[in-house]
Amino acid sequence: MFDPLIHEQLDRLQQLMADKPFAVLTGAGISTPSGIPDYRDNQGVRRGRQPMMYQEFLSTPESRRRYWARAMLGWPRVRQAQPNVAHETLAVLQNTRQISGLITQNVDTLHDQAGSHDVIELHGSLHRVLCLDCGKRSERDSIQRLMETRNPYLADVDAVQAPDGDTLLDPAFEARFQVPHCPHCRGERMKPDVVFFGENVAQATAAKAMAAVEHAAGLLVVGSSLMAYSAFRLCRAVVDQGKPLIAINLGKTRADEILDLKIEGSCEQLLPLLAQSLTS
Repeated sequence: MFDPLIHEQLDRLQQLMADKPFAVLTGAGISTPSGIPDYRDNQGVRRGRQPMMYQEFLSTPESRRRYWARAMLGWPRVRQAQPNVAHETLAVLQNTRQISGLITQNVDTLHDQAGSHDVIELHGSLHRVLCLDCGKRSERDSIQRLMETRNPYLADVDAVQAPDGDTLLDPAFEARFQVPHCPHCRGERMKPDVVFFGENVAQATAAKAMAAVEHAAGLLVVGSSLMAYSAFRLCRAVVDQGKPLIAINLGKTRADEILDLKIEGSCEQLLPLLAQSLTS
């Protein structure tokens, strides 16, 4: 049973979204019910160790070996994750034109799997791998098979899952890891097609996300602390345009001081209620 305040807040959100569709921006909180860990706690503080930075990944073969050894063990969990009711609800709202567009910080493709279309992936997708030498992309599943073939000693290793397909792996398992080669050029500088910490969002992607916000009547943030500037800048833009900025999120966000409304609840419970009121 929800607090009466949450019902009042949902009613207000429904009224704001009833006439003209909002854009939606999602973060890790929408995928945690699907079994994918998030980076931050309810206070916006990062959990666990510092993720690998982009410059570190580029700097040495040892850094890339460490990344891919851990990622090889983390990929099956990401690959097997299924959309939950929150992803499915947003797909329905997009297909019925109750929302104008969908922007995500997540790299798990669960929105696409749920039936959403033209999803703007601010931070890319783990389902693709980019060769930094020849610039061509490969499907992650094919690269995974190459790594498993070259590193059979890791087949029975059980590693603790971390955000974005990473794992907590004993360094002793990393030293002998054979990194994947690009199927196109045989280069060894392969990286997941995602935006690392310390790396900039591609200009075309950032521009597409900003355009989606500019053409929307407002912005609904779902399951994000908004600590990444690439997401927070979209919120600032909405406020500067005089449009409503709403968040459904458990815990602190970077935009708390500029939100018009914040509903503290789980998105997989609240989004279906919102959808029901919008489509009734």
